[in-house]
Amino acid sequence: MEKSDLLKLQNGSDIRGIALEGIADEHVNITEEACRKIGGAFALWLAKKTKKNVNELKVGIGRDSRISGPSLEAAIAQGLLCQGVKVVRCSMATTPAMFMSIVFDQTKFDGSVMITASHLPFNRNGVKFFDADGGLEHEDITAILEAAAGIDAEKASGADLSKCESFDLIEVYAAHLRNAICKGLSSSEQDKPLSGLKIVVDAGNGAGGFFAEKILAPLGCCIDGSQFLEPDGNFPNHIPNPENKAAMESIQKATVDSKADLGLIFDTDVDRMSAVLSDGSEVNRDAIIALVAAILAPDYPGSTIITDSVTSDRLTYFLEEVLHLHHLCYMRGYKNVINKQKELNAAGKVCPLAMETSGHGALLENYFLDDGAYLAVKMVVALAKAKKNGGSLKSLIEKLPPLVEEGEYRFKIKAEDFKSYGKSVLSEFKKRAEEKGYVVPENFEGVRLLFKGEDVKGWILLRMSLHDPVMPLNIEGSRKGDLAKLVKIAGELLEGFTELDVSVLK
Repeated sequence: MEKSDLLKLQNGSDIRGIALEGIADEHVNITEEACRKIGGAFALWLAKKTKKNVNELKVGIGRDSRISGPSLEAAIAQGLLCQGVKVVRCSMATTPAMFMSIVFDQTKFDGSVMITASHLPFNRNGVKFFDADGGLEHEDITAILEAAAGIDAEKASGADLSKCESFDLIEVYAAHLRNAICKGLSSSEQDKPLSGLKIVVDAGNGAGGFFAEKILAPLGCCIDGSQFLEPDGNFPNHIPNPENKAAMESIQKATVDSKADLGLIFDTDVDRMSAVLSDGSEVNRDAIIALVAAILAPDYPGSTIITDSVTSDRLTYFLEEVLHLHHLCYMRGYKNVINKQKELNAAGKVCPLAMETSGHGALLENYFLDDGAYLAVKMVVALAKAKKNGGSLKSLIEKLPPLVEEGEYRFKIKAEDFKSYGKSVLSEFKKRAEEKGYVVPENFEGVRLLFKGEDVKGWILLRMSLHDPVMPLNIEGSRKGDLAKLVKIAGELLEGFTELDVSVLK
């Protein structure tokens, strides 16, 4: 496999590709051969990073429920073994659990690997890596893929997988999360601190079913009505993605039908989550950030909450005027918001939460790890406390202004050098907006416009996609009819860009 083919597998700070045939015009490019090379390259990278000999390293490997997971996991293991690494296979796991395998006393791995493609379709798969500093960066993945080109995959294919150890990581991880709930409620497992609560979990047939069966139920919580807990890489019920409309409607129905106090939904590898309140209200995007921030606010007064760039002005109002926190509206990309969180905390500015509207949320108290199950733990603790005092989770975000109108429009860039063209569009878009007298606040990503007049209220954000030749345009209107007005304004500002397809606005 050529270096150029390997480098095409990079997706930001992850590796992703097509692992199975079955969808027209999508052909396998993340193969067992590629994974043997990648496993070997990660061994060499980790040895250099840790300043250890390769044969001193111990690396854990886990996977989600994807059909292609076992074969790719075995191939990664062979690549590691061929370099002399001690390999521990953790079988079905979650992405956050694989990071915690570096932390737990029972494992203390030097590095870990998770085989997952998050919420992508059944035919996709990928690889995420961790070391003691957390998830690897974009440049680390590039270095690993470049080095992988020089790894002998045929030699690695002869590595003896019987030399791998096995470890039930999910049992240890579940115990860790149960302990976090008990600690949050000043209780013990024997006390069954969640007795009297009913929580519905939707794992989407990914790896998150353990949250109901190994965490909630043992602590006394009723989990009747939970669905799709059984891992199934065909994902027969709905896409395991909290942002998916069908998935959210499914957990909303299950929560209401079961008369549950709370509904929880995870993505495939459980680094993201969203929730549903007892009345079926969706807690997603701005609302999930608002709820987690409200839970944290008493312990971190005056602190800063970091979000991605597409959060609403409604959220800024709630964080700053209601919770009296600071809001840093930063950039898209979960690594971007987490790295900014690390940077500011290191500089002495307390940032307890960095969260994307997608449901990726990293907590200062939890190793800056975007862990959907840990966020769910915080929510469960808050629910138990609220119910004990006759309150509800909904009361925590009742002052978050409601969403009225919103739209997202994705413009394809036809220019070959799409990044340069996108930058030129943003520059001209900003210039035109300023000439029109629109409010253009300082922004970390793209160009944001604010409208607070009597004629129109809301905001517009034009930005570049992180990886694709696309420019997303997010618009939110504060009142009925404002969206159409803002779409018209955006269309006028985007006239004449011949290499940008803005036809979706018409």
